[in-house]
Amino acid sequence: MPADPLSSTIPLTIGDIAQRIRLIRGQRVILDTDLAAFYGETTKRFNQQVNRNLARFPAGFMFQLDEEEFANLRLQFATSSLKGGHGGRRYAPMAFTEHGAIMASMVLNSPRATELSIYVVQAFVDLRSMLATNRELSQKLHALERKVTKHDQAIGELVDSIRQLLAPPAQPKRPIGFVTPEDKPKPRPAKSVKTLRKPG
Repeated sequence: MPADPLSSTIPLTIGDIAQRIRLIRGQRVILDTDLAAFYGETTKRFNQQVNRNLARFPAGFMFQLDEEEFANLRLQFATSSLKGGHGGRRYAPMAFTEHGAIMASMVLNSPRATELSIYVVQAFVDLRSMLATNRELSQKLHALERKVTKHDQAIGELVDSIRQLLAPPAQPKRPIGFVTPEDKPKPRPAKSVKTLRKPG
């Protein structure tokens, strides 16, 4: 039986497997071509085994890409296994979630599939952990940004207060109209106190 072209270059590290995990329809999945290569099977035989056991692959385990998704995938990854025409596939690939990948290894029931399924699952786990770490870091950066913005606002208010204290006092307002010094009201003289004379 001829081996799948990808089987000779099967990624053996969890990091290499994680690079084959793609985000499609908001789910992290592995395409049938890659999963078949991991498990040491041709893509054709792999899909035959899956089709014979479709009851084990509900929607949350596996789905087939539509034409638009397949076209976008072929543009992103120029591999012969994704291209149409001679030597390439003529139908849209199947995408397997983490649970689907485990079920596929059980359906194949080979020592290699069983062994590699552990690495596939670990790749999903490590990827989730990395994304959670990045999300936590992003939240911390956002909180720091808000704190700095609030701090800058407080500094701005402090600077404004200092400027008000340093500003010269306001000049007294001039009276409306023309007032001459003669028009100003004169102070009244103080009343003299008469001293009473005692009769002599």
